[in-house]
Amino acid sequence: PGNFPAVANGDNTCPIRRTPEPSAMPLRARATRRTFTIGAVLATITCLTAAPAHRAFAYAWHSTDITGYVPDLSFNLTDANTGKPVTQTDFSHTFNLLYFGYTQCPDVCPLTLQRVTQVFDKLGKDKQHFRLLFVSVDPNRDTLPILKEYTQAFSPLIIGLRGDDNAIAKLARRYRIAYSVTPATKDHPYEVTHSSAIYVFTPDGAPRLLLGSLSTTTPDINGTAQDLEHLLHSQSPGLLSRLIGSL
Repeated sequence: PGNFPAVANGDNTCPIRRTPEPSAMPLRARATRRTFTIGAVLATITCLTAAPAHRAFAYAWHSTDITGYVPDLSFNLTDANTGKPVTQTDFSHTFNLLYFGYTQCPDVCPLTLQRVTQVFDKLGKDKQHFRLLFVSVDPNRDTLPILKEYTQAFSPLIIGLRGDDNAIAKLARRYRIAYSVTPATKDHPYEVTHSSAIYVFTPDGAPRLLLGSLSTTTPDINGTAQDLEHLLHSQSPGLLSRLIGSL
């Protein structure tokens, strides 16, 4: 659980050290650790990315491959669109991007959601196989109607999710998301801070990618779209048939 890839500000790739080509020694994954600051939040994650075991696999991810190093998708929250309780199984027909934020965020959240929408648009008709699950870290102010209006203003593919303080804290711990909510006082305004990583899960809840560039000053819109497209079409024929059949 401690081996999580780091999101670097402006560079979300993890360097891989390769052994010399003439050597018969197998390639070994190397780990690097980098830190980044989003607003007032310092989030540190360990990056462990395996080098390709066979040269025939030519695709190079623009995002960070987190396969096997992040817990499977799991939650019990309320869907802002329907007002009904939902779990990860309610989203087993799509690839799901998981993002934590809040509706009154002045900059990072709206910018990130706008860029996610741009990525989805790059996918053309394939965008129907993806959802972004926007989990509010400020449930005291983000009521279901407010959350629904906010997310739908960006895209119908963005789903607002809300829970009580304990449910949000538990989910944030599961995915090493740092956030804080400080109530207003006479000397200090209401303040919310949060890290801005986006996790990508397969329809069966397996973690696959960490998108680190979309909240930075150098977002890789095209590269992120290529990663999602590759992720979709590299799935087994059985899964693709199930996704298409669910439409």
